[in-house]
Amino acid sequence: MERVSVVTGVASGIGKATAELLRLRGERVIGVDLHDADVIADLSSPEGLEAMVRDVDAASGGVVDSVYSIAGVLVDSPLTVKVNFFGMVGTLVGLRPLLAKSEAPRAQGIASLASISPVDDELVDAMLAGERDAALARAEAIVGSQIPFFIYNSTKQAFARWVRRHAATPEWAGASITLNAVAPGAVLTPMIATMFDDPQIVDEQEAIPAGSALLKDVAQPSEIAALLGWLGSTANSHLCGQIIFIDGGSEVVMRQDSTW
Repeated sequence: MERVSVVTGVASGIGKATAELLRLRGERVIGVDLHDADVIADLSSPEGLEAMVRDVDAASGGVVDSVYSIAGVLVDSPLTVKVNFFGMVGTLVGLRPLLAKSEAPRAQGIASLASISPVDDELVDAMLAGERDAALARAEAIVGSQIPFFIYNSTKQAFARWVRRHAATPEWAGASITLNAVAPGAVLTPMIATMFDDPQIVDEQEAIPAGSALLKDVAQPSEIAALLGWLGSTANSHLCGQIIFIDGGSEVVMRQDSTW
């Protein structure tokens, strides 16, 4: 039977590559984005999320087999909190009832290597507590921080921790819905492409000491899509609650065996 998959952020980057992969293997894809999508929705607001769920419900006939929560932004503002955490989590939670009707439901989202970079603990705690107003206020307070990508890092750690906290609960694993995330390193998408116009960024990338050239490489969206596609397929029957780093080995270099 044809699987029905929902992909957010479908207009570009990893979302676009994921939708292309799923269609090639015969799935029906309901793409969600601000433009160039089956469902046009602004996932930065509760109202936009509610409208997205209604439209996906109508487009899918009430049953979704896999959800790929991919839409994200990289800006030094509270918008990053709205999209990367509340939008991503809201997508998964909002579509969970449709997933629960599938015979083989799968849910996955995008974390990041940035999740193990310095974060603002107050912001992370507010997001995980579901305190939207407090989180947005804290994000506004740390705009312009000297720590690179401070808000972005915080949203990605919060999302990774949310996945870990919820994956093995009655609502997810208890309903046979696998919930996982992938954590890419640098990926050549429109979101970060302009960063590589900065000679300093290029020099820093080239200066990475590593035993493998993979660490210096920037991944293509299709490589991340391939991993996401497996997570969202029926081949994945038991992987649950995992944050899978796909970063050329950067996380290994940064954390080594400290996770144990």
